[in-house]
Amino acid sequence: MLNPQWLRTFTTLAEVRHFTRSADRLGLTQAAVSQHVRHLEAELGPLLIRRPRQLELTPAGEALLAYAQEVAAAEQRLRLQLSESDAEHGEISLISPGSIGLVLYPALLDIQQASPGLSVRHRFAPDREVVDAILGNRYELGLTSSKPDDPRLTARLFAEEPLELVVPAGYEAHAWADLVRLGFIDHPDGQAMAGRLLSRRFPGHPGIRSLPMRGFSNQVGLILEPVARGLGFTVLPRYARQAFARQEAISVIECGRPVVDKLWLIHRAEWPLSSRARQVAETLAARLQRLAP
Repeated sequence: MLNPQWLRTFTTLAEVRHFTRSADRLGLTQAAVSQHVRHLEAELGPLLIRRPRQLELTPAGEALLAYAQEVAAAEQRLRLQLSESDAEHGEISLISPGSIGLVLYPALLDIQQASPGLSVRHRFAPDREVVDAILGNRYELGLTSSKPDDPRLTARLFAEEPLELVVPAGYEAHAWADLVRLGFIDHPDGQAMAGRLLSRRFPGHPGIRSLPMRGFSNQVGLILEPVARGLGFTVLPRYARQAFARQEAISVIECGRPVVDKLWLIHRAEWPLSSRARQVAETLAARLQRLAP
């Protein structure tokens, strides 16, 4: 492993391109700076082309500079991750299903604006990928629609997400024939969600596959766009509907007793959450409670 002080010296020299000024910036003597460079060149070969009043990096020097910058960035990430007692500095990492993510991501940005020392990293993903990401320590917090039974994970109920029948604004859906006339806008979970919900509103219906399919989108933020344009209806979780910008262009049809999915907050069980993750989880849960009707 290369000496970290030598790397810092070389990085500064590559930026300043002057031995004396580099020494001043680092609080070292010029002889110490030269010695650090000689140690590196003894291991890696020529790193600098020395000309009067000019220093130029060799290809090996450019490669070492890129490596040193990666090491510095990795050290900074490590410091952020280990600063557990600081709720206002460090990284917030969350991976969640798309529907809830449409609501949570803007809320995360609100938190970051209030505490600029925080860095937000959020990813939309299905349940299996969420679990894998938490187990692989790529994210600190995750949300899943089913409670995992892996002993390496801690899971607690975070929110409930009712399904909703969404139609164009002003459209009445009193009978199955009304849905047939309108047609279905499908999405990756659309038929499964519609089957669960519509059996409450239209018991004995002939099945989702009997409906005309008017469109499909795998982007949760776009599923309601064709509905808003009068091209069909769909069934979505409430948070996806609430995140849609043009609420005046859509309507929700009452379907009786709600069909509700549970959302579970998960993280590794072997170590505690950082203070910033705990605070963010509480803030997000409160935001969702305010959205509930």
